[in-house]
Amino acid sequence: MTIAAHCTSRLVFAAGLLGFASAALSAQVSLGTVVDLAQKNSTAVRISEADVGKTQAVLSESKDVFVPSLTFSSGLPVFPETGFTGTPPSIWAASVSSLVFSIPQKRYIDAARQSLNAALSGLKDAREQVALEASTAYIELDMVNQELDAAKQQEGFAGRLVDIEQQRAEAGVDSLSELLNARLTAANVKLARVHLESRAARLSKQLATLTGLPLGSISPDHASIPEIPQVRADHPQTLAGITAARLVARAKQSQAKADREINFLPQLSFGAQYNRNTTLLNEVNSFFARPLPPNNFSSGIAISVPFDLGHYAKHRESAADALRATVEAEQAEHQNDVQIVELTGSLKELDAQAEVASLKQQIAGEQLKTVLTELEVGNGGGAGPGVPAQPSPKEEQLSRINERQKLQDSLDAGIELSKARLGLLRALGHMQDWLQLLRAKP
Repeated sequence: MTIAAHCTSRLVFAAGLLGFASAALSAQVSLGTVVDLAQKNSTAVRISEADVGKTQAVLSESKDVFVPSLTFSSGLPVFPETGFTGTPPSIWAASVSSLVFSIPQKRYIDAARQSLNAALSGLKDAREQVALEASTAYIELDMVNQELDAAKQQEGFAGRLVDIEQQRAEAGVDSLSELLNARLTAANVKLARVHLESRAARLSKQLATLTGLPLGSISPDHASIPEIPQVRADHPQTLAGITAARLVARAKQSQAKADREINFLPQLSFGAQYNRNTTLLNEVNSFFARPLPPNNFSSGIAISVPFDLGHYAKHRESAADALRATVEAEQAEHQNDVQIVELTGSLKELDAQAEVASLKQQIAGEQLKTVLTELEVGNGGGAGPGVPAQPSPKEEQLSRINERQKLQDSLDAGIELSKARLGLLRALGHMQDWLQLLRAKP
């Protein structure tokens, strides 16, 4: 193979790699996949998972005090002992201890169990919130991309309008102000296109951050977006976040009761101990009437009623925490109720705005068809005074620009309507209905 042929093959191979890489950089990813990736990648979800693991450990720890604990130790003298040491010397010792009965500890276990349930509800709430954010960004990016396509077409029409006005101004048909108006129209169309590009870039970055995928690698698949279900405000379900707040309040209330009762309710504890004593390297037998026995075993039940001012102060602290958590749960519930009312009202308004924008877009489309038809076959008015003038190429471009603008306005209204519907779905506690639709979508 010649050097030239070798270089050519390498260039072809490199071009193929670049083509493959560019194709892989942006690929259609379904909405369901984006939501799944966002839930797995979300820091809020991972923090909630850590909270679940912590509360599971706390619950296990609070119950394990009733499981006997076993301790081994060794006390073989290193140097010869002189005199009475106060403790029988032992080669090794073993002790078993456990809590047998405690009403306050039962309260602590209840508090730990409620904290675990709160953490699980918090995890569900975090996953639903991430699903809402990912769905909203994905749907908005899909519609913004459609708007951007329309804006680019609109920019082409505006450029042709400027060319037409330039020619008419040079021919003395139109004044300079008409040309300036055409340039202003083109500048506004360009500004709108730049704004849409910035908006699309922001949404792409948001989706990349949510999913962990490379920036620009997500191209929305419009077919993967299901219709957002209609939910009535008079059929709400309790939000997982509100459930979590209520459970946290209950957990703190149980802990406050336990901190209060521990000062006056008795606790029963079991203990047992075995010592293997030794007389090596010591003179312990000279201090007792009988020789020290090698095997020693003892056991018993201890009844304790602690009275500790520290526990009393702890009770006041935990009672204040319980009161705060209860008020916060009530506050979260009231805020969600207000949000439902606000979203319900704005949804009706946005629905009407979307209908108006859609009708305007349809009217603009029909007007464009009329202009194009009259340009092709004439308006049938003939010639003479009082007869409408035939449409000009300038009017054609203006009609095309107007039709594309009305399409963008309709898409914008659709974005706001979709956001409001998803927000209401979340506020009413029906986010799982949306997730089921995503999973069922092929």
